[in-house]
Amino acid sequence: MDAELAAALDGMPYVGLADPAEARAAMRALVSVLVEPSADPRVEVADRTVPGAPGAPPVPVRTYLPVRARRPAPVLVYFHGGGFVTGGLENEHGRCLEFAAEDGIAVVSVGYRLAPEHPFPAGFEDCYAATVWAHAHASELGGDPARVAVGGGSAGGALAVAVALRARDEDGPPLAFQMLLYPVLDDRMDTPSMRAFTGPPLFNRTDVRHMWRHYLGGREDVPAYAAPARAADLAGLPPAYVLAAEIDPLRDEDLAFAHRLIAAGVPTELHHVPGACHGFDGILSAGIARRAFAEQRGALRRALGNTEGAGQCSG
Repeated sequence: MDAELAAALDGMPYVGLADPAEARAAMRALVSVLVEPSADPRVEVADRTVPGAPGAPPVPVRTYLPVRARRPAPVLVYFHGGGFVTGGLENEHGRCLEFAAEDGIAVVSVGYRLAPEHPFPAGFEDCYAATVWAHAHASELGGDPARVAVGGGSAGGALAVAVALRARDEDGPPLAFQMLLYPVLDDRMDTPSMRAFTGPPLFNRTDVRHMWRHYLGGREDVPAYAAPARAADLAGLPPAYVLAAEIDPLRDEDLAFAHRLIAAGVPTELHHVPGACHGFDGILSAGIARRAFAEQRGALRRALGNTEGAGQCSG
């Protein structure tokens, strides 16, 4: 493992997923270490709710709007990680704030329902409803409905792919891009990396097994909207950026999925980072994480037409 990353991980809270209550407490402790409360005068941040799926409760979201955009901004709908069991809007606050402040992107961060209390498809339905809302209301957000993207890390990456699949299948919002950071994709758990990484740090095979148990709720008929690696056809999905980490049980399913996207004719940028573990890009005290985050931001700007980055905002 990268030396700086290993040093930063030493003594950091470990979020195991066997017990949801304990996992959520550990995630809150981890977020308190990694995410410092912050604001930026270049960004208007607001918490609100948007309509959920028919018969479902409203979905909490946090919007990050560049306050002095020179033109309609691209819109990124972002889904947090946490194994479908933990996490919330605070997890991605720093990341979303920077996307808006530095890159001129309007961000809608989604607080979807969590398993096991709300197994699939509850969280997925929340994410799709929030994406539909973001596209329909893009102009109100100072955004461009022709440049709406989805993204997320880990479970959030799975939800981003699932939303893109459904949007394609049901002629939903015409998504411009999907940013997939070490995404969870395959409930079958049958790859060399899944068999190799059985202990910490951050995420391992045991966590993956508990995650799928909580999220799927015992169902055996697993659809592609739950585990996107099961999708038979990836053609027609939006262009993608896929980040894979060497020391991650998800590594091989991420690499395989990126290759399938490429074979299906989907423009795909794949980054495999040696010496990195699952979720490493959130540990910004390590240079390897800062470089990865900078690359993600660059990929977003290129894909969404904000090549000038912060230059999209005056002042």
